[in-house]
Amino acid sequence: MHLLVTGGCGFIGSNFVRLILAERPTWRVTNVDKLTYAGNRANLADIESNPNYTFVHADIVDKVAMGEVFAAKPDAVVHFAAESHVDRSITGPEIFVITNVLGTQNLLELARQSKVGRFLHVSTDEVYGSLGATGLFTETTPYAPNSPYSASKAGSDLLVRAYHHTFGMDTVITNCSNNYGPYQYPEKLIPLLITNLVDGLQIPIYGDGLNVRDWLHVEDHCRGILLALEKGRAGETYNIGGRNERTNIEIARGILKLMGKDESSIRYVEDRLGHDKRYAIDADKIRGELGWEPRHTFDTGLPATVEWYRANEAWWRPLKKR
Repeated sequence: MHLLVTGGCGFIGSNFVRLILAERPTWRVTNVDKLTYAGNRANLADIESNPNYTFVHADIVDKVAMGEVFAAKPDAVVHFAAESHVDRSITGPEIFVITNVLGTQNLLELARQSKVGRFLHVSTDEVYGSLGATGLFTETTPYAPNSPYSASKAGSDLLVRAYHHTFGMDTVITNCSNNYGPYQYPEKLIPLLITNLVDGLQIPIYGDGLNVRDWLHVEDHCRGILLALEKGRAGETYNIGGRNERTNIEIARGILKLMGKDESSIRYVEDRLGHDKRYAIDADKIRGELGWEPRHTFDTGLPATVEWYRANEAWWRPLKKR
């Protein structure tokens, strides 16, 4: 198997590349990454010398550069590359449309022309909008994105669907809940709180802190993606969620406790524009069809994540200065 991974120097992508090289040692991986602020080649520094790994510095929107990548005839594509931070999409929506929509379309067209065996598109539960106090997102939940980021990901999902139905491409979409774990860029909630506390700074919490997210360890997410790649049905969507619903203030209090701090470290800030109240995923389909089960509980995964950031200050500190 020659696997083309886009965005493999990002948080989830780098964890996925690491998983593939460890558990599918005969596979070759080509990792294409533009190396934006969130793409960090240091995430995979320890596997750069692996003979089955190749890094290509390129933008997925660049037709010429990506044409050269596809000339190597990858057997499958796993597409992570995306602008993904909601706050940045509010202050600068255009790049989200360019990368997430036009970039995905460029990849789909090149994959179609190259007769790639399977195109797996990694997306988010944010395309479904916001839930009330009850209910779960399923694969048939109507799309109702509420931020420029989620709207751009919804657009990319629909393009993947269209290439399957119009051209008969073998595509699979995965929609995940909020990820946490090693190598997450420190602008995201959990690493932001941990790294701020390491530095003795206050931790910002939007609004009343009662927005709810379903937390999924990145390694469990990556194993779900691999199952969908190998065993998923063409044209299908699989939701991957942790069934670990927590409010933002619960997350903050949990991290404070783990780090020996009290609530005087919390600073409530003005709420994000259009802030979705609750996300939560029903992962019964991937469980039932593909046999996926998470290996991490939040009660063990969060302490391990805190310890990883404490032990890897040399990794995250340069990123906090950007």
